[in-house]
Amino acid sequence: MGNEADRGLPTGTAAPGDGSVPRQANVMIMIDVRAILMTLGLVLCASAAAMLLPALVDFADYNSDWSVFVASSAITFFAGGLLTLVGTGPSTRTVTLKTGFVLTTTVWIVATAFAALPFVGLGLSYTDAYFEAMSGLTTTGSTVLSHLDNLPRGILLWRSVLQLIGGIGIIVTAINMLPFLRIGGMQLFATESSDRTEKILPRSVELTLTIAAIYAALVAACAAAYMVFGMTGFDAICHAFTTVSTGGFSTHDLSFGFFQSPALQWICVVFMVLGSLPFLVIYKAWHDRTINLLQDQQVRGFMILLAAAIAIMTVYLILRDDLAFETALRKSAFNVVSVVSTTGYATEDYTLWGPFAVGLFFMMMFIGGCSGSTAGGIKLYRLQITWLLTNAHLAQLVSPRRIASPAYNTRVLDDDIAFSVVAFLFVYIISVLCFAVLLSATGLDMTTAFSSSAQAIASVGPGIGDVVGPAGNFAPLPDTAKWLLSFEMLLGRLELFTVLVLFRGEFWSW
Repeated sequence: MGNEADRGLPTGTAAPGDGSVPRQANVMIMIDVRAILMTLGLVLCASAAAMLLPALVDFADYNSDWSVFVASSAITFFAGGLLTLVGTGPSTRTVTLKTGFVLTTTVWIVATAFAALPFVGLGLSYTDAYFEAMSGLTTTGSTVLSHLDNLPRGILLWRSVLQLIGGIGIIVTAINMLPFLRIGGMQLFATESSDRTEKILPRSVELTLTIAAIYAALVAACAAAYMVFGMTGFDAICHAFTTVSTGGFSTHDLSFGFFQSPALQWICVVFMVLGSLPFLVIYKAWHDRTINLLQDQQVRGFMILLAAAIAIMTVYLILRDDLAFETALRKSAFNVVSVVSTTGYATEDYTLWGPFAVGLFFMMMFIGGCSGSTAGGIKLYRLQITWLLTNAHLAQLVSPRRIASPAYNTRVLDDDIAFSVVAFLFVYIISVLCFAVLLSATGLDMTTAFSSSAQAIASVGPGIGDVVGPAGNFAPLPDTAKWLLSFEMLLGRLELFTVLVLFRGEFWSW
């Protein structure tokens, strides 16, 4: 049976159904409400502080919109302070499995609800405001805003800050929570900080702070490089926030195409790739100078994938448009990396490159970056594991007596990981199809509905077609479609099962 800690129970908590603790009371013990409220309060207080940054920018610009951010900050801080006070008190000293599921989902939903307030204050409906905030915090990059060049700098900075916060939030969730929750094969990347016991907590905090330092260093380096090669300080900071977080929000309607500089585009490619790599691997390579990033099977596969896709698109553009090699290579590299990393920047509308390009980009939209990065999508390691499992199955078909033991990064894949990955891929595909049908029921054509569904769950940003493509905007979509896409963005960013498990009756009954 195992002890209580093995089953995710706080020390001293009786197991469900053993007669020592009533079943109803046990639910309350299993879900540490105080810990959830405390965490929500702290997150909201931090969000309130972040809202003061765009307020200062608008105040410096003599723009009266600064008051909107101050009012939003006050409301958010009051709610956060209240939740913190309510959450103060005795609680379990470990995060149980149930608490982990509820906490992870609740934090993203509530944080988005308050992050939307500045958009409401500036004239958006709450539906549009929530959509924009969810797109920012999940680093999806879809937007309902237009005429960005004419908007106050405060609101442009707030969009970028949301993606900066969302990027580090995603990394911390992927490193500390998803392996513990055993989501979609993420247990393969479990570290000692993924164990929710008292003794490991300091290690978890230490690792989180180190990852945050690496993240901040990449953002600072990206901003400095942008400024050196011609961006204004404001544009450089905003785009550094949304490049490393692979979010894709821009301060201009033309997205990154506003900057007609090959050097800036190449810098962006480098930092989009860095944002798509596993931050744990980056940390290990930085901590132990003898470790090469390419020694990691996932990183090596990711770089090979990018190189192959860029080469194919470069040859295609040279043959199709008779472009010079450097121009074709740069266009291919920027757009391929933007889509695979799920950043969603655009230098031009690649859907005009012909059916082959549209098909290739649509396929790459699903792949995504590496686990433990800011990128969305399926994640490359799941596709690599699926390939290994398929190869092993084919080998057994040819030689039934052969014992196939596929390994990933020198670790033999056990049945738990294999099942988690296959289940994730199945639910991922079903989710895209179901949401596409629901979106079509709101009046969208099938191309818009299907590509919107695919990009939302993959956190890409632009879809395919005139409405939601790289040159389009999500504002024309009906409100019902925007709420569906907001939920799908959350679902995809938290790796599906983190959210879906909350809809099962037995989750709340034991």
